[in-house]
Amino acid sequence: MPKRTVNGFFEMKRKGEIIVAAVAYDYPTALLIEKAGIDMITVGDSLGPIALGYESTVPVTLDEVIHHCRAVAKAAENAFVLADMPFMSYGVSIEKTLENAGRLVKEGGADGVKLEGGKEMAACVKAMTEVGIPVHGHIGLKPQTSIKIGGISLQGATVESAKAIIEDAKALEKAGAFSLTLEFVASEVARIISENLTIATIGIGSGPHCDGQTLLAADILGTYERTPKHAKRYADLYNVILEALLDYQEETRNKKFPGIEQTFHMAEGEEQKLAGLIKSQA
Repeated sequence: MPKRTVNGFFEMKRKGEIIVAAVAYDYPTALLIEKAGIDMITVGDSLGPIALGYESTVPVTLDEVIHHCRAVAKAAENAFVLADMPFMSYGVSIEKTLENAGRLVKEGGADGVKLEGGKEMAACVKAMTEVGIPVHGHIGLKPQTSIKIGGISLQGATVESAKAIIEDAKALEKAGAFSLTLEFVASEVARIISENLTIATIGIGSGPHCDGQTLLAADILGTYERTPKHAKRYADLYNVILEALLDYQEETRNKKFPGIEQTFHMAEGEEQKLAGLIKSQA
């Protein structure tokens, strides 16, 4: 497939073509995602709990996202690479937001950036798009600040909260965002937003009516013991990997590994020469 672009996503939306996205943080995973023909790879700040062992996304730094984004970008010949702006790297001021977004593009190799927030982030989105940085919004559940609402919960379950999410979506579209993530938004609300925006919506836990879907590669591949309710496990690599590691440690302890196939020898006659040399120097 050709390299995915902002204009390409507008065209996919217009034609009703579904956008497929996945979240990854390293070169080998991104290489497989690229080979599968997936349209967008997000280097999410979820790398904190998934790849770095943090308790949440909040401690993730800009330098960490840049580091992981650089690895993903090297693999993504055709997929659009979207870099998450971590907590407090945006919104503090327009100047700081532009500086940090610029680093993600220049140093990380990102094709665009993603930030959480609705109408309160419209000015930041507008400023970035005006200098040529493609921006993807993220509304509904916002993991960076979800602690304020008591953790993970469905968004848009009431008319009042649904109205606020719809207003956020329209504000981000007006500010120049080229697409939006809708996270844990009630399916009915996600449908209304998707039908009334000219920009694409990418759902995660928001039902089937979005213009595209995204999942963590870790959830798709089943590399963790448990899979969230909103995700679908397409493989069970957790148990495959664990079984392989158990076999490795057992064979190593029992001196079955390395075997003949994994052992290398000196050229014929060289061992005797070496033994003679050592003996003569003793």
